Amino acid sequence: MSTSSTPSEHDPNGSTRLGTQPRPSEAGSEAHRETVRAREERHYGGVKIGSAFFGWLTATGTAVLLTALLAAAGTAVGVATNTDLGTASNATQSAGTIGLVGGIALLVVLFVAYFCGGYVAGRMARFNGLKQGAAVWLWAVVIAVVLAVLGVVAGTKYNVLASLNSFPGFPSTKEMSPPPESLPCLPSQW
Repeated sequence: MSTSSTPSEHDPNGSTRLGTQPRPSEAGSEAHRETVRAREERHYGGVKIGSAFFGWLTATGTAVLLTALLAAAGTAVGVATNTDLGTASNATQSAGTIGLVGGIALLVVLFVAYFCGGYVAGRMARFNGLKQGAAVWLWAVVIAVVLAVLGVVAGTKYNVLASLNSFPGFPSTKEMSPPPESLPCLPSQW
């Protein structure tokens, strides 16, 4: 063993580890870590558009899945309680409550979905998580505006649902509607 090596280059058995440097003091290590982090944040910080886009994709996918789960749960509750047509038609009396609960459930779904999207964007970008979350929301607004403009410009020329003829059309006035007994899904008060 050579006498010129420093004690930090030895393991407890006394053998020399090559390529190692002495450990800095604990206070110096913390200061060095903060310096490196600040330098990385200056270099890599800011809003990352790609990360925000993938956060928006995550938020959209999560919203679709949670909405599908919510609809399936509502259907399962209706089936499990043996709700018949008469009981279901009485739901119009409590439509305000049903609408309020549905609106609250939708807000919870959107909150969870955009929380997940903001988390993904923040983790992908490493820094400035709040800015990444705001960029996810901004992507949602931009895409909604672009789709609205495309809908206005395209008009009914590219209306795929109208060309399918697979959705039933409901009459807009009572005179045009068929008698209630021919439509079992409508209440008898129609």
